[in-house]
Amino acid sequence: MNLQIKDQLFIVGGASSGLGRAVALRLLDEGASVIGIARGADALQEMATEYAGRFEYIAADITTPEALEKIKKFVGARQVHGVLINAGGPPAKMIMETTPEDWDDAYYKLLRWKVPFVQSLIPVMKGATYGRILFLESQSVKQPIENLVLSNSLRMAVVGFAKTLSREIGGTGITVNVIGPGSHATTAIERLYKKKSEQTGLSTEEVRDAAIRNIPAGALGQADDFAQLAAWLLSPGSRYVTGQVYLLDGGSTAGV
Repeated sequence: MNLQIKDQLFIVGGASSGLGRAVALRLLDEGASVIGIARGADALQEMATEYAGRFEYIAADITTPEALEKIKKFVGARQVHGVLINAGGPPAKMIMETTPEDWDDAYYKLLRWKVPFVQSLIPVMKGATYGRILFLESQSVKQPIENLVLSNSLRMAVVGFAKTLSREIGGTGITVNVIGPGSHATTAIERLYKKKSEQTGLSTEEVRDAAIRNIPAGALGQADDFAQLAAWLLSPGSRYVTGQVYLLDGGSTAGV
């Protein structure tokens, strides 16, 4: 399928590994150019070598004000057609294990930095009457996940922000959507298996096998599965889709 994104420019957060990397590679394989933001400089440099001239990067923590200033200067006057807003999440904890500092940290990691980041993109996208803004959040925005109270709580705030933004800028050619992955075969899911293992005394392998048995699709998702949907939501073909939350969870969310 031709996504019609050849020669378009995208910013991808967390581009050095996991789902962010898969999205960056998918966009590159479709002929787009990508600016990858992540802390893993070595992995980013490998991508820059493989996709010379079409993959640029900034090795930085995207959640910091310093990174935002670097991104602004790096992009300059170029039109950004789409952005995947993505960074790592908070640790796995139950409510009674959390401290006020945990909540402050989760607020900054999951919501606070995204607001000025998006605000910096809107004027340029409005001027071009085109843009795709995609938040990478979690299945937890529809159904809370055990041992992830920080993520369960703050990611819902991001959905409220995204939904409000989609209505405020409706009719400008900019779409705003959220994609919520369930269990995927990336390193991020391992922290949940480790936490459950500590609580139950089961091995991480036993915990993983039990979790997979509870997924109707019968398997963990692959990063490429996620990238396929994300790339479409970042493409011109999704022009009539905005303010929506898309789950990619193998059918594991029980609600409607």
